[in-house]
Amino acid sequence: MIDPKEKQARIDRKEKVRRRMRVEIDPEKYVYFPAKKTVDYYDNEVPQRVAIYVRVSTDDVRQTTSYELQKIYYEDFVRNHPNWTLVNIYADEGISGTSLKHRDAFNEMIADCRAGKIDLIITKSVSRFARNVMITIGMARELSQLKNPVGIFFESEAIFSLNDESQMALTFQATMAEEESHTRSRSMETSLKMRLDNGIPLTPKLLGYTHDADGNLIINPEEAKTVKLVFYMYLFGYTTQQISDTLIALERRSYLGNIKWTSSAIVQILRNERHCGDVLTRKTFTQDYRSHRQLKNRGERAQSMYLDHHTGIVSRDDFIAVQRMLENAKYGNRSILPELRVINSGILKGFVSINPRWAGFKETEYYQASQSAYDPDDSDAVPVPSVQQVELSAGDFDLREFEVARSEFFDAQNRPYLSFSEKFLKFSAACARKFNARNTVELLINPVERKFAVRPTEKSNKNRVVFSHISGEKATPKEISTAAFRSTVYSLMGWNPDYKYRILGTLYEQGAELAYIFDAADSEVFFRYNVLSAKEVEESGMESATLQPFLPSGKRIRAIPQQWADSFGKPFYVHEMSLSALADQNEHDWKLRMQGQLFETGKKLNVTPFHELKDFIRQQLSELNDMEAQHDRSERTP
Repeated sequence: MIDPKEKQARIDRKEKVRRRMRVEIDPEKYVYFPAKKTVDYYDNEVPQRVAIYVRVSTDDVRQTTSYELQKIYYEDFVRNHPNWTLVNIYADEGISGTSLKHRDAFNEMIADCRAGKIDLIITKSVSRFARNVMITIGMARELSQLKNPVGIFFESEAIFSLNDESQMALTFQATMAEEESHTRSRSMETSLKMRLDNGIPLTPKLLGYTHDADGNLIINPEEAKTVKLVFYMYLFGYTTQQISDTLIALERRSYLGNIKWTSSAIVQILRNERHCGDVLTRKTFTQDYRSHRQLKNRGERAQSMYLDHHTGIVSRDDFIAVQRMLENAKYGNRSILPELRVINSGILKGFVSINPRWAGFKETEYYQASQSAYDPDDSDAVPVPSVQQVELSAGDFDLREFEVARSEFFDAQNRPYLSFSEKFLKFSAACARKFNARNTVELLINPVERKFAVRPTEKSNKNRVVFSHISGEKATPKEISTAAFRSTVYSLMGWNPDYKYRILGTLYEQGAELAYIFDAADSEVFFRYNVLSAKEVEESGMESATLQPFLPSGKRIRAIPQQWADSFGKPFYVHEMSLSALADQNEHDWKLRMQGQLFETGKKLNVTPFHELKDFIRQQLSELNDMEAQHDRSERTP
């Protein structure tokens, strides 16, 4: 039951509030200040500084007509409002609206708004302002929050950004404009795919060619001389900078008519397969329709290669040779086509020389070269005997149950080893000390037996590399860059590219000749803890936080081959027999210093002969001499 006193108190409080609301105002003591009138796009009474924004997305002639008509229309539009002052017409021609990149006029207009120079922006439609929801809505909100708020009037949609009621409509229209751009992008992608699937590749304008009535590429004799000169000079040994300087001196023009050449422009010519008559499609692709960012196609999009699509200016073999030279120029290799050499007998039989600055040879070529040294019916191969084949004489100790312990389990730091990391390979101090001052070496690989080797070599060897620093009488190991061949070596050895590997080596020495051979079959692996998958951690039966690696080494975990877990090393007699078999080789088989036999990798390239390159370059450069002579005569003429 409600207390009567409480009920009455509530009624009194309500009446008190009502009396307070019925306050009478004395007009003599009250002054009212009205709010500023809200400015709207159609308001003719308030002076406004107006900017016009015009944009067309292509350089098509029809778009140019639209572009000019928009400018004329909006100039009249501003004139019809007496209190409006035209600040500027900001116009972007041939620019996409999905991003702010290259939209110089648009960015200038926004900067002027921030500087307080503009009160109102007028544009034809939301899609003309931008085809990106984030840009449209973001800019509208930013401009509305400036100290001097700026409104945007979208004429076609009759939307004014400073009206609160227009926000939903603006968001909807901006989304529609963006989706229209997305649809158009997908349509273009489909159209391009249909062309490529039906054998109709795109062949845009190219130096050295013109298009016939059917759109086919035909050689332009005058421009073709420039293209041929570029290829021949590079094959001859000129750098891209020297070639660009030569073309400038010869006043040769690009396909755009420019006579200013750069090194990158020369590389673009050398990289274009259409100069040898082929067409490779989809070399680049657009990442997305908003950013229009062009990325190199590394398999993300399907590609097609049309061989002999049109007449080439240079041969395909010349083009391939140039590509190999370009690929390896970054490793300091200026050679045209390094030779792949294989040793066909002796201790290093099957070993192939590695060029540390050459990335042109692939896994199959190294493997085929190594395999070529072996005869399928080779009777010279030394079989490794089993323990059961050992015969003991009376009184001999029976060591068949004994093993020669692996040196890897002991002082590995003072043992000869080779380590591979992400970017470098490095030999141990023991190797460097043994070679001492003979620190110019040759690296070799035997992918058939999965072995590496290193031996001293002459400085004249094209494949030489310096593997240690000499200070006084002390040799210190030096890191050797593997940028050119690391991926190939890892693939041949079946290694994981995320891991580091260390391989202990064996010294082979006879007189002044020596070499270290490293067997990758017994390589140690070093990997980071975070490469273990969640499943592997779970299978270990331990929590990831408490998982402790076996034999930690620095920041990486040291792992050993599976077969090492079951033994301490090689059986004693197997170890002894393998060494004695090597020691019994005669001098004829011992060819440590053998340079190796040239191995033809695949189809031999028939590069334009030296004399032909030289004659053509001389002929073309004679024009330069004629130009200089003519210039001298003109200066002497009064």
